Amino acid sequence: MHAAAARSPGPDGTTWNVLTDHQEWMHGPLDLPTDPAAWYQLAAAGGWQAVVADTTHPIAHDIVTARTNRVPGRSAAWCSLPFAVPVLCALTTGPGVAALQTAVKAASAEGLPLKRMVVVLTSPGEGRMPPAVKAAATMLQSQVSAVVMVPFDPHIRSHGLAEANRLGRRTSETGAALVAAVLASAHRSWGDPLPPAPVPVDLSAAPVLAPARPAQPAPEGVLTP
Repeated sequence: MHAAAARSPGPDGTTWNVLTDHQEWMHGPLDLPTDPAAWYQLAAAGGWQAVVADTTHPIAHDIVTARTNRVPGRSAAWCSLPFAVPVLCALTTGPGVAALQTAVKAASAEGLPLKRMVVVLTSPGEGRMPPAVKAAATMLQSQVSAVVMVPFDPHIRSHGLAEANRLGRRTSETGAALVAAVLASAHRSWGDPLPPAPVPVDLSAAPVLAPARPAQPAPEGVLTP
C-alpha cells in the first residue's frame, strides 16, 4: 500500500502519502468503494496514524435520502468511525453558506456529532468576505467545534496541491490551524493522548480452518441432529 501511494512534498519538509490515480481533474471519477469502513480498513492496513479522506457526497442530501429510504446514511457511517472528526467545507459565498447552514440543520436533526465537527470556509477569490458570510460564521461557532477561514491562494487555483511545499504563508498557517482544530476536537471527545484505535483483523494472519470431515452414516436406531 505504501508503494502504491504517491509521495508529495508538504510544508516544512514533510512528506505526504497520497492515494491517487494521477489522472487530470477533467477525467471522470473512479468506481471506488462507498462504504467508509472500507477506507478505514485501508488506512489501518497501511499503518497510517492520521488519514484525510476527501469525500464529495452532499451531506444534507445524504441525510434526507437515508431517512426517507430508511437506510444507513454515508455521513452517519463516516461519523461512526473510530476517532473520526468530520470537516464540512463550503465556499464563502451566499449560496455556499446557505448550503452549509442547511447541512448543519440536517446533521443536528439526525443526531450527528455536530459538536465534534469542524467547519471550513474557503474563499474562491481575492477581496473581503461578504457580511452575510461573516454573520453565518459567527452563528456556526456556537454549534460546531471550530470554524476555520481559508484564504484565497492563487497557487492552489493554478496547481492544486501538486506542489504543496510552495503554498503561501497564510495558507500554511491556516492549514496548521485546521489541523490543530481537528486534533482539539478529537482530544475533547476521546481524551489526550488518544487511545489506540482498533485495528481490523489481518486476513493473512487469520487461522486456516480444516476442511469438514464427511458425515458418517449413523448406526441404525441412533438419532442425529
